[in-house]
Amino acid sequence: MAAARLEFAKYQGIGNDFVMLSDPKDELKLTADLAAQLCDRRFGIGADGVIRVAPGRAGADLFMDYLNSDGSTGEMCGNGIRCLALFARHEGLSSSERMVVGTGAGHKIVEISGEHVRVDMGAPIFEPGRIPVRWDGTDALQMKLEMDTDVITDDIIELACLSMGNPHAVLFTTDVEAAPVRSLGPLLERHSAFPRGTNVLFVDPSSSNEIRMRVWERGSGETLACGTGACAAAVASRLLSGTPEQTTVVLPGGRLHVEWDGSLGRERPVFMTGPAQRSFAGVVELKASKHQ
Repeated sequence: MAAARLEFAKYQGIGNDFVMLSDPKDELKLTADLAAQLCDRRFGIGADGVIRVAPGRAGADLFMDYLNSDGSTGEMCGNGIRCLALFARHEGLSSSERMVVGTGAGHKIVEISGEHVRVDMGAPIFEPGRIPVRWDGTDALQMKLEMDTDVITDDIIELACLSMGNPHAVLFTTDVEAAPVRSLGPLLERHSAFPRGTNVLFVDPSSSNEIRMRVWERGSGETLACGTGACAAAVASRLLSGTPEQTTVVLPGGRLHVEWDGSLGRERPVFMTGPAQRSFAGVVELKASKHQ
């Protein structure tokens, strides 16, 4: 069986890493199988996800086609879109420092300043049906969920659920290092309350000027960072813990600056700023049937 050669670049945004594929003619079909192979850290390149950069649609300069490391679709990725911006400049897909990028969660505006990228992430979504989460009420910021597991001692846990184009469940804690991320995270990710799964954020907003967070990402497991998760954590912390409009979210992979001056009754976009870097580039050989 013939092998195909696929050019790629590897980028990371505070430890959240991606295989980047340039597809200016919109010819490559990014399948779940291909994404899983490329992201395999032992038998592939290794990454948290794959991003195919295609021509823009409906007024966007570019389109971000994103799959998680298990091959599942991700509507939006905050660290990934920052990597996309620098990758697009490097590959000559765009010469602008400001781009409109189409995603599965709508158009996003990115602005490049050196190795830092500022992203207009859009307004957070609170309506349960749009997150989506199975919960009665106008929002799910104080959702109570029954759990039948030995991972935690409480039968009922409280979550703050919202969407940043993809679903997030925030658990507040005073010790993120001791939080049961790898045991409770996958149980909540696949809980029946979340029809499309959810990212699970373990968040400590107790500091006056920063938020500490670890994350179990839907489709990828525990990662060093999550951009949309950092935004969701900042929004939930502002609404429920009085966190300032501008805050720093500290993740295992680094720091993101998040700004939000909205409220439940005042829709405002969330802005996220952070670094992205090119790690390396190369060519990978694949069986032709694996990406057709």
